[in-house]
Amino acid sequence: MLVARANSSALDEAARIHDELAVIGLARQHLVVNGLMPENEAAVDDLAAALRRREQAALAAMPDTLTALPVDLVTLRGQELMGIDALSTLLDTDTDTDTDTAVDDDAVPGQAVDLPRLSTLVDEIAAAGHGLVMMMGKGGVGKTTVAVALADRGLPVHLTTSDPAAHLTDTLAGSLNTLQVSRIDPRVEIARCSDHVMATKGANLDPQGRAALEEDLRSPCTEEIAVFQAFSLIIRAARRSFVVMDTAPTGHTLLLLDATGAYHREATRHLAPTMHVRTPMLQLQDPAQTKVIIVTLAETTPVLEAAALQDDLHRAGIQPWAWVINSSLAATATTSPLLRQRPGHELHQIGQVRDRYADRLALVPIEHKEPVGIDALLQLSDNASAPAPAPTPPQSTSGQDSPPQLSDAAAVRSRHGAGCDAR
Repeated sequence: MLVARANSSALDEAARIHDELAVIGLARQHLVVNGLMPENEAAVDDLAAALRRREQAALAAMPDTLTALPVDLVTLRGQELMGIDALSTLLDTDTDTDTDTAVDDDAVPGQAVDLPRLSTLVDEIAAAGHGLVMMMGKGGVGKTTVAVALADRGLPVHLTTSDPAAHLTDTLAGSLNTLQVSRIDPRVEIARCSDHVMATKGANLDPQGRAALEEDLRSPCTEEIAVFQAFSLIIRAARRSFVVMDTAPTGHTLLLLDATGAYHREATRHLAPTMHVRTPMLQLQDPAQTKVIIVTLAETTPVLEAAALQDDLHRAGIQPWAWVINSSLAATATTSPLLRQRPGHELHQIGQVRDRYADRLALVPIEHKEPVGIDALLQLSDNASAPAPAPTPPQSTSGQDSPPQLSDAAAVRSRHGAGCDAR
């Protein structure tokens, strides 16, 4: 069962998973598209109509591999889907059921507008002039929006991702002279690291020794080392510019944290106690050097997942700097009867985040249009403040309207000249 929301990035990710499963023989698949705006709501509210147009356009452009599957379309519900009774409504084919539910007038849209917007966080980040910004969690907004907002202020920014499902160039749909884009591909890094080890450590081994070394390189440890090397090279740039990167909320986050932690322990074990070493793990733990931002939605499950992620970070000695709640209806002025039921649930979750989890909190309202392109991303970050003083941007040959070139970690290595061995 492949489950996705009706937006292009989620459907593209579902298509990628479909292909990976089909390769290993799991071809009996079914697609569920969740949270669709009912047509009757689109007739009474501009926001509901805009969201429905976005969803229908995404469904019309759905990858061919998905259109061939059996598909179930599940409409959006006004109540939060927690508990047996609420979950059972997903099997109800009457899409008008929720619109008859009374709306709590004390929790209508617009009540959360006094919370800080994303621009407030960007202003604080920009004041430092450089540093590492790590976006973690779910919610759709994050690294690209923050990176564009910083670059628009004239600050040099390196935007990078380790997420195989990321579509950075599609989201940007343009470029800024101070913005560089790259991606860490674990498969590429493993191959490069393995080739380097075989060409050096394995050069003088006999066939049996080379076979044993090749088997050893197929262990998960090789992936940790390879990804860590690419990661550590990129974050060095945070000493003189901004590096904005994302990590997936599960595997990639733990992979990076484990790798940096292992490197830190190994480095300090071999060095004299009086010798100072600045490892990437120490940089992640230093709030003056690294700002970790957790992104979530104002719903029970995403907030609980984000809280669990924060607990993992605390165990690694890392204190998240801020939280961002994305796609909030409580920050809009919708008149849709269906959508007006949801802010009451949102406000409870927003209160949980504000009172229990976040030192800083920013709220991003849901947009009429999908945030694709430089202008839309700047609007999403409410970038209305005057540009902060910035260092002279690096020279770039890319034009303002041409899309940025997505480089990989190999391009970064070619500039820094690092090998696979830990340094």
